[in-house]
Amino acid sequence: MAETLGGERLMDAVATASKADLTKLEKQLLGEIEKAGNLATLEDLRVGTLGKSGSVTALLKTLGKLPADERRETGQAINALKGRVSEALEARKDVLQDEALARRLETERADITLPVYPGPQAEGRIHPLSQVWDEITAIFADLGFAVAEGPDIETDDYNFTKLNIPQEHPARQEHDTFYMKEKADGSRLVLRTHTSPVQIRTMLSQKPPIRIVAPGRVYRSDSDQTHTPMFHQIEALVIDEDTHMGHLKWLISEFCKAFFELDELRVRLRISHFPFTEPSMEVDIGAEAIGKPGEWLEIGGSGMVHPNVIRACNLDPDRYQGFAFGFGIDRMAMLKYGIPDLRAFFGADLRWLKHYGFLPFDVPTLAGGLSS
Repeated sequence: MAETLGGERLMDAVATASKADLTKLEKQLLGEIEKAGNLATLEDLRVGTLGKSGSVTALLKTLGKLPADERRETGQAINALKGRVSEALEARKDVLQDEALARRLETERADITLPVYPGPQAEGRIHPLSQVWDEITAIFADLGFAVAEGPDIETDDYNFTKLNIPQEHPARQEHDTFYMKEKADGSRLVLRTHTSPVQIRTMLSQKPPIRIVAPGRVYRSDSDQTHTPMFHQIEALVIDEDTHMGHLKWLISEFCKAFFELDELRVRLRISHFPFTEPSMEVDIGAEAIGKPGEWLEIGGSGMVHPNVIRACNLDPDRYQGFAFGFGIDRMAMLKYGIPDLRAFFGADLRWLKHYGFLPFDVPTLAGGLSS
């Protein structure tokens, strides 16, 4: 590098460090810098000039050999040289960087008419069931309900007996219920056929007033376009001393209006029969919720909790009363988002999920809107 940056002249400058030699050396160094055609060459020049073993650095190392009266003046001259060379290197670097950027801009063009690739984070989709589950729990949470959970594998007592379901009831038959292997004492566990056992567990573990919703998976031996062996259900339970049918209808009405995002919605209760409620009602809503005004949609069952159920949970039915209702989360998702076949919910088809799924950050809230 010494030959490139001055050769014998540099050695002479190192030896004498006269003003004329420094001027000549500076001229040569600046010329080398100006001729540098790329950043790599310029970096080599910087290291060969100002680095630990560079030519200008070598000049500074000779100051110790000079007489004291010459050391100060020569040091100032060498430092001035170093400063001007540094400025020249920086200026040339800026020029070369601008030229390199210009070349990149010429060769690396972006076609802004191409569709934007959103990236893996935005490619994922939230399943409609998960989205609707969150929508429903958000509404009930706003209404003051707590979310309760229970096991998928239940005892016959919690799933049937404490719910006032008699031994001869069709729901207890194997064509409707999945039973586990019989135990030594003759009892058998079941895959819960509804989330009502969560209500039983809550009443056994808490004292009224009780206000809960119990979402979860349930299992029944059934499979067609609108039924699957495993599906999702949510049930609500209110137990206190003053609850009546008017509260039940009002709650269902408010929930449905919030869920379908309507200001007004017709709700009617039709007489029915369930072993665990008395009186019992089927719940219908106006089909205007799904764009079919003038018709009715059945969405679930409801009723006042049967005194036998309250008594089975060690509560006094003469003091406490309440209501319960339930409906399928899958069916609610089908109605709200126009999904025609329940079986597709469990088909793991990515094309279906991209069509009906929700963006990861589309979190349902009552303030921001349940659905986008």
